[in-house]
Amino acid sequence: MHTLKKTLQALAADERPLVDVLATDGSVARSYSYRRIVGAASAVAAALRTHPVRPRGPRADGDPTDPAQLQVGVVTANAPEFLVADFAVLGAGAAEVVVPLAFTAEQTAAMLADIDVCLVDEAGARRLAEWGLEKVLPPGVEPRVLDIEQDPSGTDPLFPDLDAGDRLCKIIHTSGTTSKPKGVCIREAALEELIGSLRAAMPADAYRRYLSLVPMSLLIEQVTAVYLVVCDGGTVALLPPDVPLVGTSSFAPQAVLPHIRAAHPTALVVTPALAEALLTAADGTRAERRDPVTALFGRAAAPLVCCGGAPVDADTLRRLDAHGIAVYEGYGLSENSSVVSWNTPAARRLGSVGAPLAHVRVRTAPDGELLVRSSSLFAGYKGGDDPSGCEVDEDGWLHTGDLAEIEDGYIWIRGRKKSVIITAAGRNVAPEWVEAQYRSHPAVLAVAVVGDGLPGLHGLFLVDPLAPLDSVRAELDALGRERLSDVERVEVTHLVPADESLHAEFFTVTGRPRRSAVHEAVTAGRFG
Repeated sequence: MHTLKKTLQALAADERPLVDVLATDGSVARSYSYRRIVGAASAVAAALRTHPVRPRGPRADGDPTDPAQLQVGVVTANAPEFLVADFAVLGAGAAEVVVPLAFTAEQTAAMLADIDVCLVDEAGARRLAEWGLEKVLPPGVEPRVLDIEQDPSGTDPLFPDLDAGDRLCKIIHTSGTTSKPKGVCIREAALEELIGSLRAAMPADAYRRYLSLVPMSLLIEQVTAVYLVVCDGGTVALLPPDVPLVGTSSFAPQAVLPHIRAAHPTALVVTPALAEALLTAADGTRAERRDPVTALFGRAAAPLVCCGGAPVDADTLRRLDAHGIAVYEGYGLSENSSVVSWNTPAARRLGSVGAPLAHVRVRTAPDGELLVRSSSLFAGYKGGDDPSGCEVDEDGWLHTGDLAEIEDGYIWIRGRKKSVIITAAGRNVAPEWVEAQYRSHPAVLAVAVVGDGLPGLHGLFLVDPLAPLDSVRAELDALGRERLSDVERVEVTHLVPADESLHAEFFTVTGRPRRSAVHEAVTAGRFG
């Protein structure tokens, strides 16, 4: 990644802050300069370059990993140590395997099976101990706790080679709607293409102060919170360690709102649930005769607010627009090194996921599946082809598994092929659209719709524990009658007060429903 490497090299002695860690009261508790982060990463990279690679068995056909390349596990919170580890692995020419702290021991073991080194912060070390080191780390691999406080002076350059090569740089987990995640293999040159297209599409200097709200284990957050920030010479602000990241808790959207205001961000990426929370908060400020933008973001001009992961109700976006808060929807998948398309201030269509990035081409198959061809496509799956994964056909088109329409160059996602519900009455329903409508209710923190083989749709709603369930039920029924057809409306509503364990059981860290788990629980009568 020539641009990223060149910028980091140029800023290696700069004392401007690269990372600000927020305190509970919104002030900056700790700040780490470019010099501190790059210097620490340089020291770790130097050690990684001399680290031996463990002997590995024969690879499966189609496995793009190189048995001679060092693989480095990274298990950290959203913390300065993540940036140190990420830059160090890139500087060492190794392949980075990032594991979310929200993973199970089984998922973690699957991702870390071939690593040679495991870099952790204190939170990562605690999580490894909870999983059980012997269960998740290969024999002979011990966690190495990163020391970000060491003196960075006198270290070798972070990047002896500034060119973006064709080598593997990351093995990214899929979002984990099943128990065993797939490892998506990403090459340096692919990420370079993606970063270049995003920088050309987004406003100049938009990432001068970015607030990170979702786990950095997600590739999109690595791109936006780290790489685009560095390319703009900016600062990434991190939530206090005790504040839940969005996607890890049903309560996170409300919990992060005060920190959004305190951080004064110029850019952030939100989930649909957080977009709904922003709308509720903006409505409240108008009722109190306060300016919504200043009240929510602590600054006179609204930041660049981008959203992805699941559909957002277009009415929610229109109402946010009326408050002076534009939210730009996008679409991507790890198999394209994250972003495929994005709405931008210069090119936006409400309800769409934007136009493709400059290096991306799209079309639809006869059955409506979105196909993508680009220079940032993944190299393949670790372990070889996966029947549950995306296929690249002989003409180089990635079959995304998403149903879409393309109109005037903009992409409109209609749902997942594999998620389409076929009811016992033979009716087909795309649940993502239905969920977006119900999620617009302010008491709904998460929703999953299932119905395969059932007479009608069932909806699992995790709701605010303080909300009166009878009132919420009546309002959801009214919302369904107003916005949805008879086929799309939820017939059996399961309202459950939200808690952390339920969210982790039925939703991924990106907020996507684990439909098989929800279907099983519903048909077993677990919610009455």
